Amino acid sequence: MFAGYKRLILMVVLSLPLSVMAAEGMVTIKSNYSTEATADKLEAVLEEKGMTVMNRINHAEGAKKAGLELRSTEVVIFGNPKVGTPLMQCAQSVAIDLPQKALIWEDSEGVVWLGYNDPEYLKQRHDIEGCDEVIEKVKGALENFAKAATE
Repeated sequence: MFAGYKRLILMVVLSLPLSVMAAEGMVTIKSNYSTEATADKLEAVLEEKGMTVMNRINHAEGAKKAGLELRSTEVVIFGNPKVGTPLMQCAQSVAIDLPQKALIWEDSEGVVWLGYNDPEYLKQRHDIEGCDEVIEKVKGALENFAKAATE
């Protein structure tokens, strides 16, 4: 009986698009919009909330210029020293993961996703201790930005 459940779970996991199984430490949210519209919405909400959008990279456009094909893939780089500095004060090595980045991509099924680094993963990666309030603040902000861009 247990083997039957195990086999069923394995079949379900293997039938999921690869993009649903996010990379370690990455939070992914399905978007109701195209890649471009999701990135546009994200930029707008970030600016509205006082974040600085430092760059927007269209990887599919770069691939096209190189004579290659890539499904729609964009990265939005953003931050705010009032948020990032306290995190770096907790563990300066986290600066390698800042400013924040959001990846927006279309998977092989035509579904658009928004992903970002999970602050809990950054906490583990950089052995951040005693800064739970800062981590929670960053976590809440990222969740809100992602929700506003994808719903």
